[in-house]
Amino acid sequence: MTKAVRYDEFGGIEVLRVEEVDRPVPDDGQVLVRVKAAGINPGEAAIRTGAMADIFPSTFPSGQGSDLAGVVAEVGGGVDRFSVGDEVIGFSEKRTAQAELVLVDVDNLTPKPNGVPWEVAGGLYVAGVTAWGAVRSIQLDVGETVVVSAAAGGVGSFVVQLARRAGATVIGLASEHNHKWLRTHGVIPVAYGDGVTDRIKASAPSGIDAFIDTHGGGYVELALALGVAAERIDTIADFVAAARYGVKTEPGTNARPGAEVLAELAALIADGHLEVPIANVYPLTQVRQAYTELERRHTHGKIVLRP
Repeated sequence: MTKAVRYDEFGGIEVLRVEEVDRPVPDDGQVLVRVKAAGINPGEAAIRTGAMADIFPSTFPSGQGSDLAGVVAEVGGGVDRFSVGDEVIGFSEKRTAQAELVLVDVDNLTPKPNGVPWEVAGGLYVAGVTAWGAVRSIQLDVGETVVVSAAAGGVGSFVVQLARRAGATVIGLASEHNHKWLRTHGVIPVAYGDGVTDRIKASAPSGIDAFIDTHGGGYVELALALGVAAERIDTIADFVAAARYGVKTEPGTNARPGAEVLAELAALIADGHLEVPIANVYPLTQVRQAYTELERRHTHGKIVLRP
């Protein structure tokens, strides 16, 4: 037997539990991973409440989570790229990553570089790949200026660094206590809230070329009011506005397989070119506390579970 996060009905954090389940057995093309760290994400909370049931239907009891990193415990037939004991980063397409042992398709795994801590590796997939797609969807050129909402959050902290690597001037909207981190990463910090439009204009007298919204709640309209063309706006949070105004939702036209992007991001982290802030680490048994913190939407970086 092994432990895994489960829930039997849509609802708030109170439906989550950690229970004993049968040890998974890998089929052909699958790898059984002993999880060292599993990230959590706002989308998982939305799935759990039923808000995304049309896109991500659930069968109960349901597992939870996509992000994971761990050690190969067993391999199925036809798997020759990984062996027992290998350290890997990957993702579960069946939303079962928040567990001690997880079955993963071999194509959804990449080796974990030695220089990448477990907490960082375990929280890399959803936020990292989302940010990678968002930055590419707006097709930044060197010298252009882009605004990023929730710039110090789980996805935003990736976005601002990747946009800087693309050669852009980056304006990051964030609370005051995150401004120092943004400055140290070459980002121009701007406080959100009343008067934000004027503060953005003052920080970019030559205008704004693109906008990436990682928060929702009116930022698509703000981007349009700033004169940004719809095709240079990407939102990962406000799909109603995206449909209304014709703006993009990541990953755009430049998507690559998730494991390939994971490998690229992990290499940047290992080489010191990309930082992943870790807001907090909880044991698997405290999954409710972890999502309580996440759903306040004021974290700097990633929240991670450790089985």
